[in-house]
Amino acid sequence: MGHNLRTIDWNVTTMGHNLVTIDWNVTTMGRSFSWEFDYLSANYDRLRLAVRIYLALLIIQKIYYPILAVAGVPVNLVTIVILSRGKCGLSKCVTRYLVAMAAADLVVVVIDLILRQIPIVYFEHFVFLSDIRVCNIHAVLLYAATDCSVWFTVTFTFDRFLAICCQKLKTKYCTEKTAAVVLGTVTVLSCLKNITWYFMLSSGYALGNLPWFCSDDGGLKYSRVGGSIELLHYIVTPGVAFVLILLLNVLIVRHIVVANRARRRLRDHSSEESPSDPEITSRRKSIILLFVISGNFMLLWAMFMLYSIWVRVLDFIRPSAIPPIFLMELGFMLQLLSCCTNTCIYAVTQTKFREQLKNMLKYPFSLIAEIIK
Repeated sequence: MGHNLRTIDWNVTTMGHNLVTIDWNVTTMGRSFSWEFDYLSANYDRLRLAVRIYLALLIIQKIYYPILAVAGVPVNLVTIVILSRGKCGLSKCVTRYLVAMAAADLVVVVIDLILRQIPIVYFEHFVFLSDIRVCNIHAVLLYAATDCSVWFTVTFTFDRFLAICCQKLKTKYCTEKTAAVVLGTVTVLSCLKNITWYFMLSSGYALGNLPWFCSDDGGLKYSRVGGSIELLHYIVTPGVAFVLILLLNVLIVRHIVVANRARRRLRDHSSEESPSDPEITSRRKSIILLFVISGNFMLLWAMFMLYSIWVRVLDFIRPSAIPPIFLMELGFMLQLLSCCTNTCIYAVTQTKFREQLKNMLKYPFSLIAEIIK
């Protein structure tokens, strides 16, 4: 950056030091609002499918990311306010986890979506960032916030696992105080884990459509050492987190199935039992929130996780087999979407949250009506 022209070679450096050639050169600065659309239209028949998809995603991102940013900030702020008031019928322990998740998502929306992805998509308007030498600090904060967002979901899932499957530990572990300690510990560990990015990356912004958004002065991030650190980073987050959430949900489902069968047997041998079992109904409602949050996380993070680990493993084993880069862009888009969906999940699954949301949306109009009167 810092030049009047920006050349994108589709000799694109993907995750490592190897190059993937995709056969096109285009000077982008000074073109129309969407040079990708112009290039795609003019050369559609000559481009390979991977390049067409990549260009299409770049076009979509110019609209998708701003809309996501405009929606993501107020949506997470509203969620934090509503949950913090404690009027949604949730326990203080669950409320604390959900507030922490919303806060982490809000930070990711600001640091990743607004301060990284949008400047990359509209790079011609952010050339001035080349003079602001804080990219490695930005990277530490970004990856720490992302780790918090992911691992807060894991700790919430673990808390619900203990509450549902381990009744003896429920009263001791599933408390507001324990939740605060767990969330604080996760935050500190996430910050310590990501300090390595400060030394791996330089302070200058690259603003390229690549996994790295910081320029590389010493070549460490493309070395075997840098590649190993990056692979470990993606294995832990979101790889290990993904596996833990999946495992915990499987165990919860298994416990519920066994418990429900036992209760049905007791009901069959008792003539005093009512046809409907309120305990099973209550239990079913209490786990819907957990399953929807976990399922949303796994669905929207799957592409990013698979690409990140896949591309680094192949870079070590068979560099020529690096997967198409459009998978990375799609992974980024879905991952960031996951930071803006929890409010919709709460509104759909929680009646009292929905009521509080309606009241909050009605409040400005009610206030205006009172002022007019």
